[in-house]
Amino acid sequence: MTAKKKHVWRKRIWWTLLFLIVAANIVILASGKLYFYKALVYNYADIDDLNIFDSRKVQTGAPQEWPVAGDYNKAKLPEATMAELEKNKSVALLVIKDDSIRYEQYWDHYDQNSLSNSFSMAKSFVSDLIGIALDEGKIKSLDEPVGNYIPHFKEGDNAKLTIRHLLTMSSGLDWVESYSNIFSVTTEAYYGKDLEKLVNNMKVISEPGKKFDYMSGNTLVLAMILEKATGMKLSDYASEKLWKPIGAVHVAEWSLDHENGMEKAYCCFYTNARDFARFGKLYLDSGAWNGKQLVSKEYVRQSLTPAPIDFTGDELNCYGYQWWLTEERGHHIFYCRGLLGQYIVVIPDKKIIFVRLGNKREKAGADHKLIDLQIYIDGVLDMYGN
Repeated sequence: MTAKKKHVWRKRIWWTLLFLIVAANIVILASGKLYFYKALVYNYADIDDLNIFDSRKVQTGAPQEWPVAGDYNKAKLPEATMAELEKNKSVALLVIKDDSIRYEQYWDHYDQNSLSNSFSMAKSFVSDLIGIALDEGKIKSLDEPVGNYIPHFKEGDNAKLTIRHLLTMSSGLDWVESYSNIFSVTTEAYYGKDLEKLVNNMKVISEPGKKFDYMSGNTLVLAMILEKATGMKLSDYASEKLWKPIGAVHVAEWSLDHENGMEKAYCCFYTNARDFARFGKLYLDSGAWNGKQLVSKEYVRQSLTPAPIDFTGDELNCYGYQWWLTEERGHHIFYCRGLLGQYIVVIPDKKIIFVRLGNKREKAGADHKLIDLQIYIDGVLDMYGN
């Protein structure tokens, strides 16, 4: 090929690329999917995303530091546990037993004061706030129609949806849970600027209460119900009813869809390992903190009981009200979990709470169990289960 022909081909290629770029931008602008730009820049959700979104503070009251045990950090993690923690790029591991810190380790730039993304652990926080609103009579019943709070759910099949369906991930809504697909509603929720619009676009497409289908949209609807029922922003209600009463040391932050907007209630609650552990203690103590009942024992009991849903012909035994449940080595365990291996794990019969934060986790199996979590549980039980 002559130099002249090469030059012509280069020009054609550049013009074609320019045309494609312009056409793609026209399509994005015409569709209103402006979140594409942010999704393309940041590529995938990360534990340090706090500064790329607006946020609202979750305020503290009188801080209550954790006691530190006399044998703090004297036990050694089993090699298999340490290998799994490092493989999955952990940034924090904290173990509480008998209400005292027994073990604590941080990696990378993290320390005990570092804020990190909760991801879906926030769903359990929202569940707790629903329980508190129920106790206060601001929500009359978990079997109330969602349409009592959000007009969009008053008509047709949407009118069948109740608060309990949302809590148990059995709503039958048309939400597709996927962070890896730029076109998914989950990606739009994370990078977009109008969560209320997403909620009001959701539709019930299958009979609620019949099938477990994990979706972040359920928690968004719960958050909107809380705002309507309490007349408060989600973060403000969390400050007053949860974060201040449990003596959190650090002000937390909850990411918003836009300035002064709505919290990304299904994720994006930012705090540190020590303050995350307080939430585990609250549920270990059946909803009480220092003898004061913050959420009723009965609501906590129901939250940590397998939801009565048919799932492939069997009772779903791994999920309650936005809490995960499991059995390991004969121990009943409940836990919060997030996208990249964020865990608040409670082993009640051993009075153990542990928090793991990090950048990766293993994939869930057909039974929703995670290999990395099982290894972490085994390691903690080996250290402090006697």
